[in-house]
Amino acid sequence: MPSHSIVEDLRDQRPCVSFEFFPPKDDAGEEVLWRTIADLEPLRPSFVSVTYGAGGTSQDRTVRVTSRIAEESRIRAVGHLTLVGQSRSEIEAVLKQYAASGIRHVLALRGDPKGGPRAPWETHPEGMDHAVELVELARDLGDFTVGVAAFPEGHPDAGGLEPDADVLVAKHRAGAEFAITQLFFRAQDYVDLVERVRSRGSDLPIVPGIMPILNFSQVARMAELSGAEIPREVLDVVEPVQDDPAAVRARGIELATQLCRDLLAQGAPGLHFITLNRSKATREIFETLRGEGLV
Repeated sequence: MPSHSIVEDLRDQRPCVSFEFFPPKDDAGEEVLWRTIADLEPLRPSFVSVTYGAGGTSQDRTVRVTSRIAEESRIRAVGHLTLVGQSRSEIEAVLKQYAASGIRHVLALRGDPKGGPRAPWETHPEGMDHAVELVELARDLGDFTVGVAAFPEGHPDAGGLEPDADVLVAKHRAGAEFAITQLFFRAQDYVDLVERVRSRGSDLPIVPGIMPILNFSQVARMAELSGAEIPREVLDVVEPVQDDPAAVRARGIELATQLCRDLLAQGAPGLHFITLNRSKATREIFETLRGEGLV
């Protein structure tokens, strides 16, 4: 496992690549995940992470799987943390478990309410309400490098792009050292987010999150829930073939590859692939970019 921090990778001249996995629902899904990790390990990612399920579910499996990655592979693992349905002491216990497994990087997120991203936030009586509080807790409790979420199209609760940028900069000032974006489909949305953050005096490295469209209805649903917009120029490419899974996949990979090219051309410090626990599409995009000398 690398001894240096993710931040050093992100400030290097060579773009870094990282992968995000969803928590497996059962033992069979966990085996699929381990095969995917084995497939992607030769690509030498800067890090991998495993999310929590919706509304903070699957936490125990997420923590266990992340710890196993840290202990049994050569890949740096980033531990997810959310505030949903948890007391401060419960979150501290997760941080201590991560630390005991040798995990030194965490991603501090408020998380979506149990009713879904559009549901009203419910405060835990002994918990916290904002990701900035989680950043402060992680920095105070241990020697963690803390990452946070960023939203190229603005968080649905932020009240606009400018207040959203204020929140991200506040998380940086509280101790966050890098950010990973929500999925998005237009390079300009990422560029505009970075410009908003830089105009506030923050040099926080912001890594774009990439989710190729492999299943149109699935990605459309995820975009709707997260508040991301699938632009008309993307829909014009995918909608005509939406009933042909192979064609959707091919066009989705082409679109994602071009998005990566555009982002790297605009100075993105890396690419964070949301893999859906399958390696093939991610490897195809990676190999194309590597063949072009971009990663």
